[in-house]
Amino acid sequence: MKIAIDSAALGSKFRHMGIYVYAQNLISQFRGIDGEGQGIEFCVFNYPGFANDANLLQPGGSVSLSSSKWLRHERLWKLGGASRAAAGVGADLLFLPTISTAPVGNIPIVCTIHDVTPVIVPSHSARVTLVQRALLWSLARFARAIITVSQCSKHDLIETYGLPEHKVSVVYQGYDKSIFDDAAANPELQGNLRQRLGIGESYIVHHGVIQPRKNLKRLIEAYRMMLERNRNLPTDLVLAGPLGWRYADVLAAAKADAGSKGRVILTGALADTDLALLLKGAALAVIPSVYEGFCLPMVEAMACGTPTIASRSSCLPEISGGVLSYFDPYSLDEMAATMQQVLEDQGLQRRLAKDGKQRASGFSWQQCGRETIEILKRHGNL
Repeated sequence: MKIAIDSAALGSKFRHMGIYVYAQNLISQFRGIDGEGQGIEFCVFNYPGFANDANLLQPGGSVSLSSSKWLRHERLWKLGGASRAAAGVGADLLFLPTISTAPVGNIPIVCTIHDVTPVIVPSHSARVTLVQRALLWSLARFARAIITVSQCSKHDLIETYGLPEHKVSVVYQGYDKSIFDDAAANPELQGNLRQRLGIGESYIVHHGVIQPRKNLKRLIEAYRMMLERNRNLPTDLVLAGPLGWRYADVLAAAKADAGSKGRVILTGALADTDLALLLKGAALAVIPSVYEGFCLPMVEAMACGTPTIASRSSCLPEISGGVLSYFDPYSLDEMAATMQQVLEDQGLQRRLAKDGKQRASGFSWQQCGRETIEILKRHGNL
């Protein structure tokens, strides 16, 4: 069986985003399997000179590369170019790691739909949201099978599109255990990183792309509310991650009353090694999102042994196993009170760190890869 893989999620503009990390790690897992023993060959599309990191992949194991000129034309790729490319290499199945192309042509599709953000909490322009919703609807209805990354997202997909339960399979994501772990960080490297980024010794951290559903404006406001209540908490708020879209209100909130009510530091995108150093040195990690499909940043923070708190919305209690402290993402008062409670209670910090590490250890890319391959095999042999 030959499975073509749409590499649109590896576009360089998606670096540091969840769909990129997901696609990259799955392809790595596919390369490591015994293709001949499994009876599977994977084909990833690339196009030299085009801004897609599939060009950086090395063929090997069960994974080969196929150059497709359609990949450089985003609209044509979405409207059938990927299916045409899959047919051109004789694929039996086309796997989409994200909602990247409409289900046209004769090649059956299995698609990972991470969440239904465009329907529940749309955060792009009206035009972009319309395109996203159209792709979501068409793939939900006409893909042979759907993979999603949490029970919460499965429920949302079934409720939104009226899908039969058997069509949607949940496969949890993994994380890089070689980087995000509880091993003691090098103090000198941590100090150099803080100095480079202008961060004090005590800080709260959030990491991820800066975009509306991350709820970072409210996080900034709750952080300053907390400091007004207790001036003995001399801690910075660090927002680590690239600017995504519709982030003007976050930047404005970060600059407002700067210095008088606590420092908000935006680091931009960081390498994973620096991100792990930053997480391990934080007094607290906060995940205030109003909606998530899986939330890899939360799992990475937990894996590093950082005391972590999160909103009680969407999949966050499910993925974290209910072991964190939770708050209403729309309540500044509750968010501020939860942050303060953890920062003032060392016993609670230790409990959150211990339980968070234990929960995070159950996720792995190896397991994600194995379960995904089984679904692809099952639906590719129909």
